[in-house]
Amino acid sequence: MSLEAVLLVAAALFAVGLFGVLGQQSVVMLMMGLELMLGGVVLAAAAVRHFVAPAADEGQVLVVLLVTAMAVEMAVGFAVVTALFRAREVDTVDEAAELRE
Repeated sequence: MSLEAVLLVAAALFAVGLFGVLGQQSVVMLMMGLELMLGGVVLAAAAVRHFVAPAADEGQVLVVLLVTAMAVEMAVGFAVVTALFRAREVDTVDEAAELRE
């Protein structure tokens, strides 16, 4: 695969995630959109690193750390959303924003 093809897939992932973030009201769908956007960024960074310095191991370690951070971020986010839903039965972004007031 070429760098352009991988970056095209990464841009498509980012675009789908951006649509999910901007077009959804559900907190869970918003978080899934953010995860897709982060996945696109990680894929683009890994592809650029692979094509710039394919023999370096630091790029692989960076990708593993980023994917681990994404998994932890999603676990904490879903825990917060679950606690928010159990406490107040809030499942949309608009209702969650009203809690701040």
